[in-house]
Amino acid sequence: MEAMGFVRAGRRWGRALLDMVMPPQCLCCDAEVADPGLFCASCFAGLRFITAPCCDRCGTALERAPRVGTPLCDACQEDPPPWSRARAVFLYDERSRRLILPLKHADRTELAAPLGRLMARAGGVLLTPDCLLVPVPLHPRRLRGRRYNQAGLLAHAIARTARVPVLIDALVRTRATLALAALSAEQRESMVRDAFALRRGRAAVIAGRRVVLVDDVLTSGATARACTRILRDAGARSVDILVAARTADPRNL
Repeated sequence: MEAMGFVRAGRRWGRALLDMVMPPQCLCCDAEVADPGLFCASCFAGLRFITAPCCDRCGTALERAPRVGTPLCDACQEDPPPWSRARAVFLYDERSRRLILPLKHADRTELAAPLGRLMARAGGVLLTPDCLLVPVPLHPRRLRGRRYNQAGLLAHAIARTARVPVLIDALVRTRATLALAALSAEQRESMVRDAFALRRGRAAVIAGRRVVLVDDVLTSGATARACTRILRDAGARSVDILVAARTADPRNL
């Protein structure tokens, strides 16, 4: 016990020394903050967190909760997506892009841990002990260029925080696709059609499980729909979606 006390004290002193040499900075900007993994007051105020009430099915923010029943947006009542529930931390806008794009494109892999903790909190209702985290995969060519899959890093961070299992290679991307950002919803659906598959030997692990599909951003939902259908065809009991940010649902605009 005494040795453990020395170890903890050493870690505290090491952390204090590191903070003196390299003061912790806001996750979004260069402002100093009290501890690593925090936002400065200005950035925190500018982030648009998605909190209750939100649509239980697609995770989009709602102006008000229904008096009775499950909160659903008008679009999900008329045309529900194939997954069961979705949750996101932020609305995807200029401020949240400062967090997500550096992780995705600028080797800022240290952002995965704090984002994963926020995702675990936002998706707490999804992260029950019987769930299985599955990240959206990258095509091998893109993975070689980027050297990591940001969805995989987020899934591992969520798993550590929520203490739930993750199957990092459940899905594969069978063909490369163009960047989806500039495409319409219909073009995105066409682009990802048949672009994903279940990895050989993973059906036995997926069958009967509650799967939580993890990605960085939910936009039109084309990728999430394609992956959900594959997981459901493999026997998943249900599929939920957990992302760092989501755009305003175009069906509700």
